[in-house]
Parts: sequence; C-alpha cells; structure tokens
Amino acid sequence: MTPSNFIKDFIVEDLGNKRYGSVHTRFPPEPNGYLHIGHAKSICINFSIARQFNGVCNLRFDDTNPAKEEVEYVDSIKEDVKWLGFDWGENEFYASDYYGLCYEFAEQLIVAGKAYICHLKGDSVGEYRGTLTSPGKASPWRDRPASESLEIFRKMRNGEIEEGEAFLRAKIDMASPNMNMRDPAIYRIKKESHHRTGNEWIIYPMYDYAHPIGDWIEGISHSICTLEFEDHRPLYEWVLNEIKALMNSGYVPSQKMPEALPRQIEFARLNLTYTVMSKRLLRELVENGHVLGWDDPRIPTISGLRRRGYTPSSLREFAERIGVAKTDSTVDIQLLYFCIREELNKDVQRTMVILDPLKIVITNWEEGKEDILETENNPGNLEQGTRQITFGREIYIERDDFMEEPPKKYFRLFPGSEVRLKGAYYITCKEVIKNEKGDITELRCVYDPESRGGETPDARKVRGTLHWVNCKNAVDVEVRLFENLFTLENPMAIPEGKSYMDYVDKNSMLVKQAKAEPLLASVKPYDRFQFVRHGYFCVDSKDSTAEKPVFNRIVGLKDSWGKMQAGDKG
Repeated sequence: MTPSNFIKDFIVEDLGNKRYGSVHTRFPPEPNGYLHIGHAKSICINFSIARQFNGVCNLRFDDTNPAKEEVEYVDSIKEDVKWLGFDWGENEFYASDYYGLCYEFAEQLIVAGKAYICHLKGDSVGEYRGTLTSPGKASPWRDRPASESLEIFRKMRNGEIEEGEAFLRAKIDMASPNMNMRDPAIYRIKKESHHRTGNEWIIYPMYDYAHPIGDWIEGISHSICTLEFEDHRPLYEWVLNEIKALMNSGYVPSQKMPEALPRQIEFARLNLTYTVMSKRLLRELVENGHVLGWDDPRIPTISGLRRRGYTPSSLREFAERIGVAKTDSTVDIQLLYFCIREELNKDVQRTMVILDPLKIVITNWEEGKEDILETENNPGNLEQGTRQITFGREIYIERDDFMEEPPKKYFRLFPGSEVRLKGAYYITCKEVIKNEKGDITELRCVYDPESRGGETPDARKVRGTLHWVNCKNAVDVEVRLFENLFTLENPMAIPEGKSYMDYVDKNSMLVKQAKAEPLLASVKPYDRFQFVRHGYFCVDSKDSTAEKPVFNRIVGLKDSWGKMQAGDKG
C-alpha cells in the first residue's frame, strides 16, 4: 500500500469504528466538457483508494444540466478514465438515473416544510441572498403554505410554468454565515432535451441537491472531492440528514436506501503554473478558436496530454508525487515535465531530426559513395541495440549550428573550424555559399577519412558535436514545438482591467518542416522518440499521415525541476 495520508487515515478510522463495512468511492464528473489533469488527480485518488482497501469505485456522471451536457463529453470521459488505467466494471451510473427519486424526495421536503417555491428573478435573488458581511432577507414566498408550494411544484413538473417563473428552494437559514445555506435552489425549470432522458423531464435538480442523493443511493462510503466543496459540505449533509429524518418519521421511499450516510472529505485541488484548470475557461479557449480543440496538446485536458505524448504511467506518477494535501497550493509545471522525461529517457529510441535544415556538401567525398555507420538506439539502455545510418556527400545540419562570425567559445561550425558529426566523421568548413539576397544556402566542407565513427588516430580534441541527416534518404516530417500557452505564471491572478486571454502566447506553437532519419518514414500514432538535442516527441494521433508524419514535442531535454531537487539535497 502506498504511504498514508489524511484521507486514508479517515477511512481506517471509519472502518475501525464500524461506521462502514467496506470502502465505496466514486469519480463523479459533470459531462459538460473534457477532463483535465486536475480530474486525473481525482481519478487516481478515488480508484486507487478503493483498490487499496479492496473496495469499489463507481463512475457516475452528474448530468443535472442538459443545456451544457453532451454525449461527446460522456464518451471522452470514459475514454480518459480507461486510458489512465482504471476500470469501473459494471459500476457506471448517472444522476439522471435518480431523477424520479430526487423528485420524490423534493415533494417530501415540501410537505415537511423544508422546501418552498420561490418566484424571485434575476438580480433579486442575489439581493435577497445578502453578502458575506450581511445576512440575507427572507423571500416573500418563504412562508407560503406547503400545499401551495406542492401544487406549483407539480405544475412545474407538468410544464405549466415557464422557465424563470419559479424554482424550488430549501428552507434552511437566510442568516447563515455560509452563503450556501441561505435557502439554496434545489430544483429549476429547464425546457431542454437531455442527452439521456430526452424530453421526459423539464425540471432538473441542482447539482448540490442531486449529488449527495446519488452518493447515498449508490452506497458510497467516502465522497472524496476537491477543496472548493468544503463550504458545500453543510448543504450536502443537510440534504441527507433531512431526508433521513423524514424516513425515521415514517416516510418510506419507493427505493430502499442504504443505512449509512456517506461522508464527504475534501482535498486540495491541483493548480499548475502557466496553466488554467477551469473547465469554463478551457471551453472558452476552445470555442473562441485560441486552440486546436479540446485535445490541443497545449492545454491540460487528458486528451490533449495524450495527444501530446504523455503516458498514463507518467500522469499517475505525477499524481503520486504531488500527493494529497488539505490546503490549496500551486505545483510547478516542471514537475509534470520531469515525470514524463524521466520515463521516456529510459524507454524511447533516439533519432536525428533537423528542424531548420542547412545543406552541407562534402567536397572531398566521392560522388555516389554511401557509408553505412552504426549508432546506438539509446545510450542509457544498451539493450535497445543499435541501428544503421547512411552517410553521403550531402547532408543537413541545423542552421543555428553554423555562424559566419561566431563569438568567443563558440564550439559549433564556422569558417575554418572543425566539428564532429555524431557517429560519423570530422568535417571542416571551407566555403560559405549565399544567394543574391545574402542568405546562406549551402556550406562546402571537407571530411577527415581517418575520423570514421567520430574518432581519430591522433585523438585530437574537437569540442563541437553536431547531429545531421543524409540528404539522399532524409524523410520530410512536420514538427510542432510547444511552449506554455500562457505567459503568466498564474493566469488566474491577473492585473486589474486585464483578462486572462491577454496572456495567451500566440507563439506557443511553432511548426517546423524538418528532415529526419529514414526510420521515421513508417511510424504509428503515439510512437515516441527522442530527437537528439531537441527533446522527446510523439507522433500526432490526428494530423499525422503515412505521406507526412507529424510530431508533437512532449517535453524538452532540460530538466530544471530535477536540478532544483538535486540542489536542495546538496
């Protein structure tokens, strides 16, 4: 079992005092968008805890708002949970499964004087609700007879009242310091077709009302949720306790309910630097065309991370490393990069790709001659073996590996300098070819025949080593380089008068038409490689074709987080 945390401590306590006989958790997404990495943390917590205590974890869709929910989102959520490595088996449920019981409970609360129909509209609702420093005011309809509220509620159910004309409120305490307890709405009219129930219902329970009922119906022992629901916990418990009190007073529901009520436990949500974790803001980015879609590799959706090239194990490792806390904090995105980089460094094959090609002609190389060289696939894992690469008269190097007038201590190629070509030969630049505009189009170099494999008999020191690709068999590929989508470390802490959209980096995706080794001619979606000196890349699952492979950079080679940790230990 993994190390303990406060959630596990609560569970051990509850099992020890027989509050629950077993552990039953759930992951309860709202199907109104794609899941992001914050949800991945919740998925890992809920499913892992159930597994560690030999319990069960449900997948339940809290589909209480038909205006924003779609089957597309349901399907994407199921795909994401499975991809992360978790299986809910037959335990797939929906809040809409319980609409009948939610309605039945609502009628009973009305009859018991615990709920009433209100007709306040728009801004009036907020005005009556009060502020954090002043109590709310009672609705003019708060003390109407229960029979009158019940009659109107049934008319709402039958479609006889229009949207916005009436809603059902819990009768709790308009002076409560907790705003969630000031007679919250628990039912509203929405004449929208639901993705599962169609037009069967035109009134829908509010999330804060349906959620605890769903937990109870399913026999959930521990309702584990993020910290923003801490202020909602009193309402969660009020709903359950009031319905339980009605049952203790003789009310018999149409469905047998578990004896034990669920316990809500909150943990800190995940916040990442340079990232927004709000589904609403992610939806805005998608709908306004700032990104390529919900699976854009620059946004923190699970589908975006998958398309970028992250692995399920790297996200699970990330969730494990950040742990479970009681207070909100922000995690450095470098830790996420570290988790995938550490995994890929061990596993993936190296290859040479030139992102900005500059042609070199080796003038003392025989025309038509090809040399077959051997190079390692992964210097850190020799069990991955070697591959053959061909060397010829014309090759490509990176344009920024050459400078015509270099500064001091420049160890790459410049006129008259000698460099090592990785796994091949030493070359010396003899001539620079330019076009009529003065742009460099080609370099003329000579090679040292005695330096095959990158070594020489005299063991002279050459400090610069360049990667390269043979022009004759180079493969055309598209390479997408990603940076953080936001330029602000905390895009939600924006200066007054600014929008978080002002900090979207329009250059966060740079597309390169590159030249690559022949082995990249036959790749499949999600194949991963290390491009020497450029980082780790994954074959794009959507845009890549057999004729033109497309690669997304997952992460660069630089590991600032790992270096920080090493520095801390020192």
